[in-house]
Amino acid sequence: MVIPSTQETGSVPAEQDNAALRQVFESITPKSCPLSYNFHMHTICSDGRLTPEALIQQALSIGLRGLAITDHHSVDGFRRAQQWLASENPDDGPHFWSGVEITAQLLHNDVHILAYAFDPDDADLQIYLQGDSVQGDRAHAAVVIDTIHQAGGLAVLAHPDRYRSTAAELIPTAAELGIDGAETYYAYNNPNPWSPSPRQTREVFSVAERFGLLHTCGTDTHGLNLLQRL
Repeated sequence: MVIPSTQETGSVPAEQDNAALRQVFESITPKSCPLSYNFHMHTICSDGRLTPEALIQQALSIGLRGLAITDHHSVDGFRRAQQWLASENPDDGPHFWSGVEITAQLLHNDVHILAYAFDPDDADLQIYLQGDSVQGDRAHAAVVIDTIHQAGGLAVLAHPDRYRSTAAELIPTAAELGIDGAETYYAYNNPNPWSPSPRQTREVFSVAERFGLLHTCGTDTHGLNLLQRL
């Protein structure tokens, strides 16, 4: 698919282009990641090993068409990679959206909510961008999801089958709170080469479809290779 450029959409910066990202999520398949799209990656700005600059260079070498850096409670890596892209100005660079991973409370689980295509300068979002998990009422998934939406972003439940409660329990509850999608295509056992885990993919896809949610994919890279988790 062709991702609309900022010039074509004309209304928001490329990193906040919610409509273009939604269009990509609607097209995601089990084969989209890790060679075409990757929406879950970490840098040294949280718990990853890649510098933001090295990550974006690797994304270019792979030929990614769209991506987001999703450091925990930080957009520093996103900003650094964005600056590198602006200075290098690659001819055929990927669409690079804002991203962050936020810890939240859902059914007494510490879950991770991925936020995409939001305004990183949004005032209400700043409490979640200080490097650490938030406590109290602001940690409730409902509040996190609402804050992401208020910042213009999309909210996605990360790796839904990695928590104490099951995906079949968590996804419907998250959907009731207004979440936009689920990380359907995820490699739970770090296979090499990367591929989404079949059983979990079937379950997450089925439940997410029932609630009309978007499907996303990502390697959850913490190491030096964007094609692997570790």
